[in-house]
Amino acid sequence: MNRLNYSVDLAYEVVDPTADFIFNIEVAKTERQTIVNEQFTITQGINVERYTDPVLANRVARVRAPKGPLNIRYEATVDIDHRLDYPADLVEVPIAQLPFEVLPFLAPSRYCQSDRLLEFAMREFGNQQWGYSRIEGIRAWVRNHVRFLSRSTNERTSALDTIVERTGVCRDFAHLMIAICRAISIPARFSSSLDYGADPALGPPDFHAVVEVYLSGGWYLIDPSGASIPTGLLRIGTGRDASDIPFAAIFGNVVSQPPVISIEPVEDAAKGFALPVFTPLAISTW
Repeated sequence: MNRLNYSVDLAYEVVDPTADFIFNIEVAKTERQTIVNEQFTITQGINVERYTDPVLANRVARVRAPKGPLNIRYEATVDIDHRLDYPADLVEVPIAQLPFEVLPFLAPSRYCQSDRLLEFAMREFGNQQWGYSRIEGIRAWVRNHVRFLSRSTNERTSALDTIVERTGVCRDFAHLMIAICRAISIPARFSSSLDYGADPALGPPDFHAVVEVYLSGGWYLIDPSGASIPTGLLRIGTGRDASDIPFAAIFGNVVSQPPVISIEPVEDAAKGFALPVFTPLAISTW
């Protein structure tokens, strides 16, 4: 089991008389991810409305802030009891047997234009053996053909842009892998996390984008960018692509500061807590 301490500080200056914010920074509660303790602190006197998606477990906080500074701090201690499976045991699920709640993750979305990548995906991966090995083949292709370059893309960059430009950041790697998977009828979705274990040369700790694919009745984590340590991937939000789960959706004239993030593992053998590690096994936190 892994125990992680996570915190994020957000700072804004509201220029308009008021501005609205929707935050998705709180740790998701799932069967394999347990929140030991948490605290959400906001500028005194501002009301926070809360909602948890009953299917995807996304936890959102809605805020209307007046003109002036807005400061938010969220901190949590989280235990992750990963499900680890042998890749050879995982199979792709026929469309006719997919649960209805999985079907939306077969369709094209704003950043994952799988319909535009159908010919490419079928040519490269259509004849590969079905199962986790084909997923690994897609991950390896994206990792080997796209160069990680900080600040090389923006909020308009899609999977189509990435396959042409061959540069991007973690969300671009994720969008491209998702689009390829959906093009060959493998359900895939976008998950927001934190980049525990990333090379310090890439910058300070940050939010991180990864992929989940649906195999053998479960969702399995894949990091096509290869930037993080897999068992250190803490689940925050889940959606079709980045447009569904921004860490902050802002409506109004606002000046933003970069988020300040901390993610630290707890190592305590007596209590069963180990440091996150790389593993050849398939990982699920759902």
